[in-house]
Amino acid sequence: MIDITPDPIFVRILGFPVYWYGIAYAVGLAATYWVLIREARHRGLDENLLGTGMIIVAVAALIGGRLYHVIDQWQLYAPHPITAILPLTVQPDGSYAFAGFTGLGVPGGIILGTIAAWAYVRRTHQSFWRWADVVAPGLFVMQAIGRWGNFFNQELYGPPTTLPWGIRIDAAHRVGDYLDLVRYPVATTHFHPLFLYESVSGIVGALVLLWLARRRSSRLVPGDLLLIFFIWYGLTRFALEGLRTGNWTFFGIPTAQIVTLGFILFGVAGLLYRHGPGRPDALAVDLLPDRSVEPGATLDEDDFWADDDDDDGDDHLDDADDAEADDDESGDDDHLDDAADDPSAASPPDNPPAPSSAPTG
Repeated sequence: MIDITPDPIFVRILGFPVYWYGIAYAVGLAATYWVLIREARHRGLDENLLGTGMIIVAVAALIGGRLYHVIDQWQLYAPHPITAILPLTVQPDGSYAFAGFTGLGVPGGIILGTIAAWAYVRRTHQSFWRWADVVAPGLFVMQAIGRWGNFFNQELYGPPTTLPWGIRIDAAHRVGDYLDLVRYPVATTHFHPLFLYESVSGIVGALVLLWLARRRSSRLVPGDLLLIFFIWYGLTRFALEGLRTGNWTFFGIPTAQIVTLGFILFGVAGLLYRHGPGRPDALAVDLLPDRSVEPGATLDEDDFWADDDDDDGDDHLDDADDAEADDDESGDDDHLDDAADDPSAASPPDNPPAPSSAPTG
């Protein structure tokens, strides 16, 4: 069992707290950027677009994720709505203090982030589906690292468990029936780490997408990796959401399950349509940089240079033969070693040959 109950604050700088939650997302963004750079280069896309693009998408994802979380946990923000917008917390005396944002809803971030990415790519006149294949593995990497912020906040956990990776949750972070400390003592009760399950799913998902991009691109249509991400993430979140307590529900159904069911249906429908009869128009492998050179182009280029070097059509002359052939063709006498050895040849002939007009290149 894991009995660590971490402090959500990493360090305080001039009295301002720096949260582990924020550090996890910062590290996740850095790792995601590294993955995106490599994938953009692999696909021959302009990696210079990533800097601005990541800022736009990250801001949109933060807004969407925050909005989803606030709606989910509105009961926490209703008494003081300003805390839903600004990184503030309410002190016992009613005053406000800086607290930082500690809640994001991933489904909301994915939806608004995808919309922002589509708008940005369209504005730069790029192919959205090609860039979608670049971004999809990065989304898994971001999820895998960012979810560890939930561990430090003691959130995103499931029902009690006796499994060896069960985690302890302090009373202050309990929800629903788990607030009953007589039935669920803090010292002996451990819970399913749902954040860990999502993190592991993200790692495996990223590796699978990267493997598909390298080994199965001949069977993929540009954009398939994003659709696979929607299906993979949707299935994972749909399964885990049923283990949560105190989550946002719609007519008794967890809202996240409804949203992620939409992700799954969107991904499946997209794959079926894009691989249907008469499609696709182009495969992912056809757009890779190493496929842009037509077969035989390298051979034609070699033949071109070989013809220039050997005007007499002999492609197998060694270096000495080439030099001698050039001397014969140009008529220039650049090698006077024999003349130096033979005194009779030292004086120029009465009728010197006319200078050659052959180009020297």
